[in-house]
Amino acid sequence: MSLSNIFQLGVKELWSLLRDPMMLALIAFSFTLSVYSGSTAQPETLTNAPIAIVDEDQSPLSTRIACAFLPPYFLPAEMVTHDEMDARMDAGLDTFALDIPPDFQRDLLAGRQPVIQLNVDATRMTQAFNGASYIQTIVNDEVTKFASRYRDTQNIPIDLVVRVRFNQELRKSWFGAVMQLINQITMLSIILTGAALIRERERGTIEHLLAMPVTPLEIMLSKVWSMGLVVLLASTMSLYVVVQWILQTPIHGSTSLFLVGTALHLFATTSLGIFLGTFARSMPQFGLLMMLVLLPLQMLSGGLTPRESMPEFIQYIMLAAPNTHFVMLAQGILFRGAEISIVWVQFAYLAAIGSILFGIALVRFRSTIATMA
Repeated sequence: MSLSNIFQLGVKELWSLLRDPMMLALIAFSFTLSVYSGSTAQPETLTNAPIAIVDEDQSPLSTRIACAFLPPYFLPAEMVTHDEMDARMDAGLDTFALDIPPDFQRDLLAGRQPVIQLNVDATRMTQAFNGASYIQTIVNDEVTKFASRYRDTQNIPIDLVVRVRFNQELRKSWFGAVMQLINQITMLSIILTGAALIRERERGTIEHLLAMPVTPLEIMLSKVWSMGLVVLLASTMSLYVVVQWILQTPIHGSTSLFLVGTALHLFATTSLGIFLGTFARSMPQFGLLMMLVLLPLQMLSGGLTPRESMPEFIQYIMLAAPNTHFVMLAQGILFRGAEISIVWVQFAYLAAIGSILFGIALVRFRSTIATMA
């Protein structure tokens, strides 16, 4: 009877979700367009930045510098005059404008230190911040190579050979696709379970459940398995269709093992959603609670920045969060091809954290129901 109650109540939650077009639209958007746009529009990447060059030297060195700005980081450099440079930047046509002074090559070969002026449109914050360092590196490399033809240079005693693993092309969209999928799994699982509980309270159906021969444990388990199943199916579709097929992200490990880890993660996050739903009296309140909980989970779990770069006490605190271990196992399985013998620790942590969150949420849910009764 208990298993039947859990199943029937879960089916009721699924029918209730199917009658909510806004929730269905949110699920569809989160696991399709949101994953695609979040992975392809990486803000820290310098891509096709417009640059103009004022070449007052007209020397082989200045020509070499002008030809060094190539896609995909920069658009082909536009050769302009001083007046055109200011007008183009005022109109927003160029993000960078490089002014090479007269006699630049002659001063360099004479041992002087000529100065190149770089104008940056700082209203384009991301490109301005990263592009300035890119341009400095490109100009320094070209000047060094040009000067080495005329002077003896000291040979470097070692040769550094770089071998890139797991993402040989250094495509940030491949990394961003998986991280965006993880964020959507966490967000939707918390929202759906919390909204299901708040919907019961707003529509008055929670009183009907209290009059039925069902226990708080059965009510809670029904919401966990039904909403967890919806997110699991949506994330599976997103992994195969959006991440692998559309974005062409290479997956090195077992997707089945990743989905098992996803199920454990959903057990923890759906319990967290119910816990938050017991405090909120309406969806606006629940949205505010989500902001306080979801942002730290996403920013400090290691998906956006490596955990090793964070303060040590933050690293230890975030070990209590399910996101941290989910990010670890997702990166290990999907990027590095890790097997269960490597990621079993993260599986154990997720099971333990999920059990603790479920127990806390159950106690809170029982007290909430008792108050309503």
